[in-house]
Amino acid sequence: MNTYELIIPCHFGLEAVLKKEIIDLGYDVTQVTDGRVTFLGDADAIARANTCIATGERVLIKVGSFMARTYDELFEGTKALLWEEYIPKNGKFWVTKAASVKSQLFSPSDIQSIMKKAMVESLKECYGISRFPEDGDSFPVRVFLYKDEVTVGIDTTGDSLHKRGYRKLTAKAPIAENLAAALIMLTPWNKDRILVDPFCGSGTFPIEAARMAAHMAPGMDRSFTAESWKHIVPSRIWTDVREECHEEVDINIDTDIQGYDIDPAMVDIARKNAALAGVDKLIHFQARSVEKLSHPKKYGFIITNPPYGERLSDEAEVKQIYETLGERYKALDSWSMYMITSYDKCEDCIGRKADKNRKLYNGMLKTRFYSFQGPKPPRK
Repeated sequence: MNTYELIIPCHFGLEAVLKKEIIDLGYDVTQVTDGRVTFLGDADAIARANTCIATGERVLIKVGSFMARTYDELFEGTKALLWEEYIPKNGKFWVTKAASVKSQLFSPSDIQSIMKKAMVESLKECYGISRFPEDGDSFPVRVFLYKDEVTVGIDTTGDSLHKRGYRKLTAKAPIAENLAAALIMLTPWNKDRILVDPFCGSGTFPIEAARMAAHMAPGMDRSFTAESWKHIVPSRIWTDVREECHEEVDINIDTDIQGYDIDPAMVDIARKNAALAGVDKLIHFQARSVEKLSHPKKYGFIITNPPYGERLSDEAEVKQIYETLGERYKALDSWSMYMITSYDKCEDCIGRKADKNRKLYNGMLKTRFYSFQGPKPPRK
């Protein structure tokens, strides 16, 4: 079975979390760069990474890399890659995305156009044909340019891995499922501990936590582009991986996972999403304002994505929300709190400096993930 270099892009700042996931799956990581982790794997790894990775964005097969400072060099470098090892004679192929940082070539549309032409010329020579029907399986290509080094990959995933398939309804500013999963992994929370999200919106944090608790593989109920690539990943591999993942699911567990939102309509959406995700029995959703945040038990976790301020015109309203959250957190004297926000007065309003904060990007928005750590519970 062939071994491939596989690349998984992720949110900037979460490379270490993704690296741990890949290692836990049993694969050797070969490179970690800003926003990407590269590892070695076979056809089984393509199916397993797509199905089981919670924090990445997609799985790419690395076709190759080369230096290019001119469009002629880009054309020749692309043409020299062994496209015939991946794309059959009737394959449909295109450069779906080009990203360039600190490189001489920076126009995405020009990069895409020239690479497509080079791929056509390469495959015409290989297959001895003058035109391509492109009526077969899809092979979307993605390219990254960094300091004039061109890295080329074929996308095995299709829709981003954050699309688990359960979230049909969303809030106005939902947090992506893969980002939520990564942030939960950055905390010491586990299924035996309490978790409350007082700004749950469409329910992403509670749902991702519940799926982790029940050992649900993130992508076990969705499809992927590479499923039709029988010459690279045989169908039985996808079937075996899915069956294995479904066998590991345990929904008959006790959890204390709660999601609150001031808007009853959002709570209804969260409940519906949890049902679609198969974890509605593991989560308690309730229409409740942050002023009423409380819990009778000790040593719980608040993990949340509160309003940032970009979406609320009233600065005083945002300030009040964070101050109220700080007051309610103070009353939960043995709890830990973790929040992602771009609101720069967050610590002042909470009334305490965070024990840690990590720079992250939520979409294109620069944010921080603040950790306010409480005491550890006594050992049982």
